Amino acid sequence: MTIFWHGQGAFKIVEKDVVVAIDPHDKTGLKMPKFQAQILLITDTKDQYINAEGLRGDSFMIDGAGEYEVKNVFVYGIPAEKKDNEKITIYLIEMEGIKIAHLGMTTQDTLTDKQLEILEGVDILLVPVGGGDSLKAASAVKIISQIQPRVVIPMYYKLPGLNQKLDSLDVFLKEYGAAQPETVDKYKISKKDLPQEETRVVVLAAT
Repeated sequence: MTIFWHGQGAFKIVEKDVVVAIDPHDKTGLKMPKFQAQILLITDTKDQYINAEGLRGDSFMIDGAGEYEVKNVFVYGIPAEKKDNEKITIYLIEMEGIKIAHLGMTTQDTLTDKQLEILEGVDILLVPVGGGDSLKAASAVKIISQIQPRVVIPMYYKLPGLNQKLDSLDVFLKEYGAAQPETVDKYKISKKDLPQEETRVVVLAAT
C-alpha cells in the first residue's frame, strides 16, 4: 500500500489496482493533481473547499455514514462533529488487512465510545493538527491517545501557498514530542512492516 498526501485533507491511497481518493480540494491556493480513483470518500459535502468533481473519470462516491464494500475495500462512515456542531463523516478504511482512519475536519477533541468501538485497531491515523476550523495540536494529541494507532500522519496545517490560516506542523510535533519524525514523499507500507512498539509520526510532503 502507498499513501500520497495532496495537502489539507486530500489523500490518494493505492493498493494494487485500486485507488481510494479522499477529499480532493479546490480554491485553497494549493495544487490538487487530477487522477482516476475507483473509490472517492467525501467527509463534508458542505465544505466549499472540497471538490468532488476534481478527479478524472467516474468513482464510486461515499459521502455519509454506513458500511460499504467496493473492490474488496471495506469502508465505514462514522458520524462526527465539526465547528458549530455541524455534522461530517469520518472514515475507517480497511485494505489488505491495514486499517486507516481519516478524521476529516472534526473538532471533537474526545471521541465517543461508539466512534471508538468502530475505530478500534486502527493502524494508520490521518489527523488534522493545525487548528483553524479543525483540531488544534493539543486536541489532536488527545485524540491520538484515545485511538492509539501505529502510525500518525498529520494533515490540515500551514503550507506555502495555502490561503487559509493554520498553525505550522512544528506546533504539533512539539506538543506530541516527535522531535525527528519520518519525512517522505509517499508512504509505502505493508501489514507486516507496521511499527509494533510505539506510535510513529510520518510526515508526508504535499505533492
